[in-house]
Amino acid sequence: MAFGDEFVRLNYPWVLFLVLVVFLRSGDCYSRKVSLEYNPGLNDSLHSSLNVNLLHIRAVGHNDTIHYIWSTLGTPTVLVVHTSVSDSQLHVDWQKLLNENQSEAIKIEPADRVLYSTAILFTKVFEYDDVKNTANVTMADKIFPPYNLADFTWEDVNATLNHTTLTAEFSGRNVSAAGLFKNGSISFKVSAFETTGRDAVLPRLLHNANSSKMEFVVDGVVPRGNYSRFMLEMVIVEKKANHRVMKSIHSIDDEYTPSIFEMAELVAVPQNSSAFHSFVQWKVVAYHSSKYMREDSIPCADHELQVINQTFPSNSIAGAYFSETLDNCNIASINISFGIAEGDYYKDHNFLSWSIMIGCGNPLEDTFSILVICIMAVGLGTPVLLLILGCVVVRILRKGKYSDYGPIN
Repeated sequence: MAFGDEFVRLNYPWVLFLVLVVFLRSGDCYSRKVSLEYNPGLNDSLHSSLNVNLLHIRAVGHNDTIHYIWSTLGTPTVLVVHTSVSDSQLHVDWQKLLNENQSEAIKIEPADRVLYSTAILFTKVFEYDDVKNTANVTMADKIFPPYNLADFTWEDVNATLNHTTLTAEFSGRNVSAAGLFKNGSISFKVSAFETTGRDAVLPRLLHNANSSKMEFVVDGVVPRGNYSRFMLEMVIVEKKANHRVMKSIHSIDDEYTPSIFEMAELVAVPQNSSAFHSFVQWKVVAYHSSKYMREDSIPCADHELQVINQTFPSNSIAGAYFSETLDNCNIASINISFGIAEGDYYKDHNFLSWSIMIGCGNPLEDTFSILVICIMAVGLGTPVLLLILGCVVVRILRKGKYSDYGPIN
């Protein structure tokens, strides 16, 4: 017991520091009340036997609301709308949305309390034959016709809704290439969060109440080449008051995602401001196994963000929301490719998974865990304390050695 008391006394500054760190790290406990709603207000008589998938995730805060509207009507899209009130509502004009005239078919009301809105469209999946095994699409021997995700047939997402875990899955197949998709699919797995936490499986992305996760999965699709790799195209729609910036964040800490030291961020920046309105964030890693082990990891690469001058696909919920203000929007696209030079091809595993975090406000920042901070504090603090104690002991010994000498007259 005496030894423990002595240790605490000697390390008191470091113990106090650790207590302060734990207190500060526990401060991010902001939470939202999250609900999932499938096809709100849809009358079954308005659509045929084809699945109509629209998922509304409503995340209500103390004085604001974030709406995530996911849909595979046309191009798979997520619409993100942030309002300054906690009672804002989604209104869908299904008569318009299910017909060619989609203008203003989706609204968030009250409209004058909308702080920010954006849309992310997952438009195409490219497949290329990488005979040289460079994982570089520009050096591909052959690029196959892309899979246009707007042409896919999607399963009923309502069957996958889990109101407890706040998850859902959009799973689709290309009916025009039925043989290639006989036992395979391309999926978007969606998760919402009420508070701060971290995924249990790699890449263990950090999340909070202002974010939602999407996992892109290619599972069991028959490749069209012997050396096939894949690439996903995303299109981002912003009001012209904002612009997208691509950032790469490097860290010395790979505690949560071993061997991965880089985070990619696609942030929306208002004009004349350093603040962020929204973000798309991911670790630069994908996985070729559903076990999500370290040995299953492969790099992913983002290609240059391109401004699109032509209009984006109108057959999407983005067109239904932004239609009246399309001339006032910035539209950009970015491609994400998966694979490493001299590495395995898709056919070696028939599986690909890549996860991103989508949210409002500032991007999430990975920090050292309490365990790592404790190890660093003890590792750095102990030598410093020993050095100080050594200096004190030497000073005492020197003082004792010369104390018998009298003053020289």
